[in-house]
Formats: sequence, C-alpha cells, structure tokens
Amino acid sequence: MHDDLSIKRLLERLETLEVEVAALRRENQQLRQENQQLRRDNQQLRDEIARLKKNSSNSSKPPSSDIVAPPKGPPRRGKKNKIGGQPGHPRHQRPPFDANQIDQICFHELSPEEVRRRKLRPLDSWNVLQQVELVDKPYVVTEHRARRYVTPAGRIVLAPLPPEIRGSGLLGPNLTALVGWLKACGHVSYGRIEEFFRDVLALPISGGHLAACCTGKLSEALKPAYEEAAAALREEAVLGSDETGHYHGGQGYWTWCLRAPGFTVFRIDATRAAQVLVDLLGEDFGGILTVDYYSANRSFARRYEVRAQYCWSHLLRDVKFLRELGQPPLVRWADQLLAIARGLFRAWHRRKGTDPPRWRRQTEQWKRAFLEKIRRPPQEADALKLSRRFDRRGAPTYFRFLDTPGVEPTNNATERAIRQPVLDRRITQGTRSVRGLRWCERAWTAAATCSQQGRSTFRFFRDALVAHFTNAHAPSLLSVNP
Repeated sequence: MHDDLSIKRLLERLETLEVEVAALRRENQQLRQENQQLRRDNQQLRDEIARLKKNSSNSSKPPSSDIVAPPKGPPRRGKKNKIGGQPGHPRHQRPPFDANQIDQICFHELSPEEVRRRKLRPLDSWNVLQQVELVDKPYVVTEHRARRYVTPAGRIVLAPLPPEIRGSGLLGPNLTALVGWLKACGHVSYGRIEEFFRDVLALPISGGHLAACCTGKLSEALKPAYEEAAAALREEAVLGSDETGHYHGGQGYWTWCLRAPGFTVFRIDATRAAQVLVDLLGEDFGGILTVDYYSANRSFARRYEVRAQYCWSHLLRDVKFLRELGQPPLVRWADQLLAIARGLFRAWHRRKGTDPPRWRRQTEQWKRAFLEKIRRPPQEADALKLSRRFDRRGAPTYFRFLDTPGVEPTNNATERAIRQPVLDRRITQGTRSVRGLRWCERAWTAAATCSQQGRSTFRFFRDALVAHFTNAHAPSLLSVNP
C-alpha cells in the first residue's frame, strides 16, 4: 500500500512538474521572441539615429547642410604648427611698384638745423615706403554734350554720341563692371552695393539702376561668351557635372555646373532630371562625364551610353556611413574596403615616380582586391545595395581614372566651382525674374572660368561691355590667354 501511494504521489508530482516545465517553456519562448523583437527594434533605432546624424563626412550632403559640426577626428600627433609662416618655407613678399606705376614721390628730410647740430652727412640713398591710398573722389564725371542743329524745315538734329557713350549711360564700363563684380563675385545684395556707392564713393545710385546694370547691360554683354562656352561643352573629352539648389520666385530650382579642364558653365533649371544634361550635352556626347551616383546622372549615362566616372569621394562617404550603423559585419566589411581604397590611391598617386608597367600591375592588384571584397558584402540591405554598383557593367564606371589620362577619380573640382552659387544663394536668397536667372548663369560662368584660367573677372566684364556697346567682337571665355 505504501509503495502504491508513493508511486501515485510521484506520478502526481511528475505531472505537476511537466505542467510547470511546459509553462516555463512557453514563457521562455515568449521572452525569446520579445528579445528578438527588441533587438530588431534596437537595430532599427540605431540605423535611424545613424541616418539622422548623416553629415558631410559620411554622406553626400554638402558641408553647408551640417546642423552641427561633424565630430572631430583623433587628435593630431606631434607638435601643432603655429598660425602664419612655417620654418623652412620661402617668405612671400609683395613686389614693389615700378617707376611707371608711381604717381608721385614725397621726400622726407631732417631740418638743416638738426643736420648741423648732429653733424650729419646726407647720403644719396633713401629708405622707401610705398603707400597705396584711395583718392577723395575715386571717379571722373564727364558731361557729353551733343550739339543741336535745325534744318530749314525747322526739325531739330543732334550730333551723334559715340556708341559706347550712348550705350553705357550713367555708369561707364568700369563702374558697371565693378557693380557686376560685387554682385557676382562678392555676393553682395543690391542694397549693400547701393550703400557702398553712397558711403564709400559718395555716389548715390538707386538699387533699381544697379540691378539694371547687371541683369540688363552686363548680362547682354556676357551672352555671346556664355553661349559659345555652353556650345563647346559637347566637344570636351572630359567633363565634371554637379548640381545644387537655387531659389527662384519662392520655388525650388536647380543650378547645374559643368566643368571642363579650361572653362566652367552654369545652367539654372526648374528640374533636376537627366533632360538638363541632354539639353546641354546632346544625346551623342562622346566624352567622359565625372559625376556622383545621383539617379539623373546614371539615367543619362545608361540611356545614351555615355562613359561615366563615378566619384570616389561620394562612394567612400557611403562606406564610412556603414560603419556608423554599428553592426559588426558591416563595420569589418567597411574597414576592409577603406583600407583597400587607401592602398589603391597611394599607388595611384605614385604614378609619376613609378615604372609604368609596375604601376599598372600595382593598381590592377588593388582594383581586383577592391572588387573581390565589395562583391562579397554582408547580408545587410545597405551593403547589398552598395555592392550592386559593382556588377560587371557598373565596375568600369569607377575605375576609368586608372586607364584614361586627364580623368580624376573624384568630382571635387566641380564641387569647388559650385560653392560660389551656394554662397550666393544663402546670402542673396536667389532670383525673382527670368532676367535674373540669365544674369546669374552668365556672370557665374564668366567668374568661374576667369578664376580657372587666372584671368581678371573685372577686366573681362569691362571688355565685354565695351565690345557690346561698340558692336565689336565679344571676348571669348574659351581663350586661355586674355
């Protein structure tokens, strides 16, 4: 009896334990599912935080879009250089004015009494200090009078004014060019230019007249040079392209920048689509286009079989962003890609001091290593998306700089050229009229090209105005020598 009772109690205890174990298993399974969901939610939040923290150092966003400064890198090793000239560097001094540039000479001597008292003997040498100063009235006012005549029939006839005088109006070519320079290169508003003329030059000029000088006379004077440069884009072997926003009449427009080795052209359009590139370059463009991986650039290159060189700076920022996601497989993969890229570009920069066949072997080895690594990504959406750029059709678009002289691996030169319109947009808040759009395109094109060629933008503006007023041949932006 006692054995039967013990067995019965043991069975009841086993049944109770089985119930408890089943409950614990269900609870464990529920906790495991909750833990997996929490892990997914945590990773999703980390990804979202990483995307919200995107800045110019880990994405294609421009520096001007950074809400706060990007995090600083590790501190530099060694002693930090002081501001100013560095030991061992050649000293840079401004050359003195020559005799033809000096307007007057002032002599400063001691009085005869002091010379006698100190028993000094004058020498035939002088200590020279050259000083540049504005004159009290830094402009000349010329009144042009045209004689009136009367015909026998009593009709008044005027002696004709020279075309450059009649066309220029109140402000001569130099002053009009100065207004254009302040607006296009200095990014100064018309109100501030009006204040400058009134306060510094003592010459009151209304803001409306200043605007007419730029969007009217100077814009028309620059039109032939702009159209010639825009037409020449189609014949270039290598072009860089980039775009940025523009405000026009309260609406979002786009400023396109196309930079050739010898000149730069800007185009403002209401769209950011590939059709702008079609309008500027045509459907049969035979050169190489250095661009970022934006969809309009890819569409233009794919649809019209244009050879593209996609920007490595943008690519490496995308790789750096993968590290920000914090997932160990992504971090390892991104670090390996960045290490290979550093090796590739170290080899590429040594091309001038390395035997060409050896240089070719080295760069090919780094290229193969990069392709092998990027084509084996972790099974994460961001990595897979990045890897798809390097299929058999897409890989050459990142490595043309290795095979084609004159092609750079980045679009940095075009991005530097487009910074001036970005500054202008942020300071002047864009344009309001079609005349204003055309002025910005032409003036920015002339200013960027003159800077690229080492020419004076002010003198180009003035020469264009004189040619426009006299119906002479307009100066060209395609000529490197001014």
